[in-house]
Amino acid sequence: MRPLQISAETALRLSKALNVPIEQLMHMPQHILIQKMLELEKTSSTDEKEN
Repeated sequence: MRPLQISAETALRLSKALNVPIEQLMHMPQHILIQKMLELEKTSSTDEKEN
């Protein structure tokens, strides 16, 4: 499996947002990463609606 094709800046932001080590993030299967990003977006949009 090859590493994700994302920039270093994007990898750092995702790593911090998902609370996952960057090494683990870079070797995470793409479908799992997309699922986690959708969950993150869902929780952030819920938080915005509450405020």
